[in-house]
Amino acid sequence: MDIMHERVAGLDVHKAIIVACVRLIVGGSITRECRTFDTTTAGLLALLAWLTESGCTHVAMEATGVYWKPVWNILSDGKFELIVANAAHIKNVPGRKTDVNDATWIADLVACGLIKASFVPEEEIQELRSLLRTRKQLTREQTSHVQRIQKTLEEANIKLDSVISDIMGLSGRKMIEAMIAGLRNPAKLAELADRRIKASPKVLYDALHGRMTDHHCFLLRLHLGQYDALSTSIEMIDRQVDAAITKMDEEVAAGQATFRALILLLCTIPGIGPLAATVILSEIGRDMSRFPTAGHLLAWAGMCPGQNESAGKRKSSRLRKGAPWLKTLLVQCAWAATRKKDSYYKAQFNRLRGRRGPKKAICAVAASMLTAIYHMLKDGTEHQDLGADHFDRRSTDVKANRLVAQLTKLGFQVQLQPLSQAA
Repeated sequence: MDIMHERVAGLDVHKAIIVACVRLIVGGSITRECRTFDTTTAGLLALLAWLTESGCTHVAMEATGVYWKPVWNILSDGKFELIVANAAHIKNVPGRKTDVNDATWIADLVACGLIKASFVPEEEIQELRSLLRTRKQLTREQTSHVQRIQKTLEEANIKLDSVISDIMGLSGRKMIEAMIAGLRNPAKLAELADRRIKASPKVLYDALHGRMTDHHCFLLRLHLGQYDALSTSIEMIDRQVDAAITKMDEEVAAGQATFRALILLLCTIPGIGPLAATVILSEIGRDMSRFPTAGHLLAWAGMCPGQNESAGKRKSSRLRKGAPWLKTLLVQCAWAATRKKDSYYKAQFNRLRGRRGPKKAICAVAASMLTAIYHMLKDGTEHQDLGADHFDRRSTDVKANRLVAQLTKLGFQVQLQPLSQAA
C-alpha cells in the first residue's frame, strides 16, 4: 500500500492516559516508538512537545466520548494537521486489541491516507453548540416535570389536562397554584380559567372535582418549583447565547455575513424559526466549504439511507445515527413545514407518504430542507419555494412513464401514441 505521509502519529485516547505511537520513515525503513502520557494539562503539553520534536506532519485520534476534546484544544496549537476520526471507521482486527496496538494501527492508517477527518467546527461554534445542546436537555427535563404534574393530578382525579391543552399556561398555572394554596372548591377553581378556553363551566367543574390531599399538594409544589428553576436556567442560557452571537458578529471579517444575518436567512425556510436556525448553524457551522457537496452534508447528518447489498440484492437499510442533535431538530422542522399550505415540502410529504409511509416521507422532507440550507449558506441565496404544483409541472415524458409503470403493476400492457398519430 502506498505511503502518503512519512512522519505521522496515532493516539489512543482514554480518560486518564493517552498511548501515542510515532511512525517515521528514516532511510527507507519504518521506525515506531510508543509512549504513554497523562491526560492532565502537563501531560498533554509534554505530548505536544514530543510530537513537535519528532517532526510529525499528521496526528490522528479517534473520537472517544468527550475525552478527545481537551486533547484537541491543546494539540491544535501544534504545527501539524490534527485529525479526529470516527471510531467505527478505524476499528482494528478483532482479537488483537491493546492500547499499543490501537495507537500503532491508527498511525499506520494515517500514514497510508486511509483516515477521513471528522468535522470539528471552530471553538466559538463549539461553545455555542454546547450551550444549545444543554438548553435542549433542560427543555426535556421541563417536559418530564410537566408529565409528573399531570400524573399527580391524575392520582388526585383532577382531569385538568383533558380540558386544557397546556396545563402550564396562564389558566393551568393559576389553577395549580390555587390547589397548592389550599383551594379545593371546583367551582372557584373553574372561575380562574381564561375566557378564551373552549371548555364550558360545567366541563371545567367536572374536571376539577377530585380528591386533592396534602400529599398531592406537596408533589405539585415540588415539581412546579423544579419547572420554574429550569425556566430560569433556560433564560440564562438564552442570554449567554445572545452574548456569544454578538461577540462573533463583532469579530466577523469585512464582506462576510454576520451570524444574525444567517439566522434571518434560514428563517425564510418554512418550518424554521430563530431558535431552530441558531441550533442548525451551531451544528453545521457557517462555512460549507468543509462539505464538497450537499450529499456529503446529508451523509454526515445521517439523513441518507445506508447501502446494504449482497448477491445483487438490495436489502433494507435504515438511516445512520449521524448527528442526532441535528437530525431530530430537522425532523421537527419538517413536520412544521408540511403544515404550510401551497408549499413544496407539503406536496413532497403527501407524495411520498402513500407509498413509503409517514416516517420515511418526513425524513425525505428533512433531507430536502438540509439540502436547501447547504446551498443557501454556500451561495448566500434566499429560499425559494418550488410550490405545491412542482411535481405537476415536471416533464410530460416523466409523468407518462410513471403512470405507465403504475398500470403495468396492475397487470395491464400499455402502448402510448401521440394524439396526432392516434387520429
